[in-house]
Amino acid sequence: MLGYFCQMDGVSSYIYIIAACLLVVFSYVYNLISQKTGIPSVLLLLSSGIGLREILIYNNATVSIPSYSVEVFGILGLIMIVLEAGLDLQVSRKKIKLIRNAFLSALFILAFSSFACSALLYYTLQEDYLHCLIYAIPLSVVSSAIVIPSISHLEENKKEFLVYETSFSDIIGIIVFNYIIAGNFLQASNLAIFFGSVVLALLLSVVLSLLILLMLTKIKTKIRFFLVFAVLIFLYAGGKMLNLPALFIILLFGLVVSNWQLSIFHRFYKWMNFTEVNDVGKLLHGLTAESSFLIRTFFFFIFGLTIDVRLLLDLDVVLTGSALVIILFIIRFIYLRFFLHAHIFPELFFMPRGLITVLLFYSIPEVYKLSKFNEGILFFVVLTTSIIMMIGSISYGRPELQAINDEIPITENSDIWNSLAEPLLDDTGKEKI
Repeated sequence: MLGYFCQMDGVSSYIYIIAACLLVVFSYVYNLISQKTGIPSVLLLLSSGIGLREILIYNNATVSIPSYSVEVFGILGLIMIVLEAGLDLQVSRKKIKLIRNAFLSALFILAFSSFACSALLYYTLQEDYLHCLIYAIPLSVVSSAIVIPSISHLEENKKEFLVYETSFSDIIGIIVFNYIIAGNFLQASNLAIFFGSVVLALLLSVVLSLLILLMLTKIKTKIRFFLVFAVLIFLYAGGKMLNLPALFIILLFGLVVSNWQLSIFHRFYKWMNFTEVNDVGKLLHGLTAESSFLIRTFFFFIFGLTIDVRLLLDLDVVLTGSALVIILFIIRFIYLRFFLHAHIFPELFFMPRGLITVLLFYSIPEVYKLSKFNEGILFFVVLTTSIIMMIGSISYGRPELQAINDEIPITENSDIWNSLAEPLLDDTGKEKI
C-alpha cells in the first residue's frame, strides 16, 4: 500500500505488505504506550508518518499522496467511529441532563469558535468572510476519533460527557459545513429545506435502523456483519449525494442496538427479542472497535505523510495557528466554566482537531478556496491541539494498564453489556415495575 503513495523503484511489493503489517503492530504498541503515559496514540501515528516522510525525502524518494486516499480513509473512519460511539452510549432518564449539556456544549462551542476563527482569518487574510467561515468550521470541530480512544482512564461521568460532546460536535460540524457550502444558506426556502432534510433523515434513520437490526438478528450465517457495514456505508454515501445528514443513520443505528431495553422498543420484541439484539450488540461492538482501530491507524499515518514540517516553521503559520488555538481554548474555557458551570479539568484540554477537520478541509469546493491560506496552519492546529490534550491527560493521571479499554474490543465479560438486564414484561408487553 505504501508503494502506491511513495514512488520507490526496485522495491518488492512484499516490502510494502510487511511495512503495512508493521504499521498495525506499531499502532497497537502505541495504544499500550498511550495507556501508560497519556500520549495520544494518534499523535504517535502522526509523528511516525512525518518521520517517514523526512526519511524518504532525505533519500531522494518522491512522496506522492493523492488527496482522495486521505478522504476515503477519513470517511470510513468517520462511519466506524460514529457507530462505535453510538454503541457506547446508554440513554436513560438520569442521563437526559448529561446529554442535553453535551449537545449544547458541542453546539455553542462550535458556533462561537467558528465565528471567532473566521473573524481572525478575515482580519489576517483580507478575503471573503463567507470563505473564511467555511475554513473556520472544520477548525472548530472537536475530533471524536482522537478523544474517544484517549479517555478510558477518566471517571465515568467525564468519559460519557466527552463521548456525547465529541460525537455531537462531529455531526453538527458536518451538517452545518455541508449546508453552508450548498450556497444561499440564509434564504428562508433553503432553511426550510435544511430543517426538513434533518427531520427526514431522523425518520429514515429510525426505520432503516430497525430494518438493519432485523436483518442482523434473522441472518444466521457467519458472514453478516460486514454486509451490514457495507449497507451503512452505502446509506451514508447515498445520503451525502442527496444532501441528507447521513451520519444520523449511523448514530441512530448504534443507539438503537445499545438501548434495546428501553420501553419504546418493547413492541418490537415479538420480532427481535432482547437476547438476540444484545448478542448482536456484543459482536458488533467488537468488530467496530477492531475496524475503527485499523482505519484510524492508516488514516493518521497517511495524513502524517502529507505534513511538510517546513510549513510549520513559517512565522505566519506559527502566529496564525497559535492565535487560532488560543481562541479555541478560551472559548471552550468560557463556556465550560461560566455557562455549563462544570468542573473543567481535564475536559477543557480535550479539544483535539483531527479526522473531521482534515476530511472537511479536503471537501472545500474550489470556488470557496482561500488563496492566501497556508496549509501549514491546518497541520499546526491539529498537532498543537493534540499536544494540549496530551498535557491534560497526563496531568489528570493514568491508572494501571487495563486489559480492556476503548481501543480493545468489548467482550462478553465487559460491564457495558453485562449491565444490561433483560426487561421483565407483562402479558400486554409493558415493562413490569
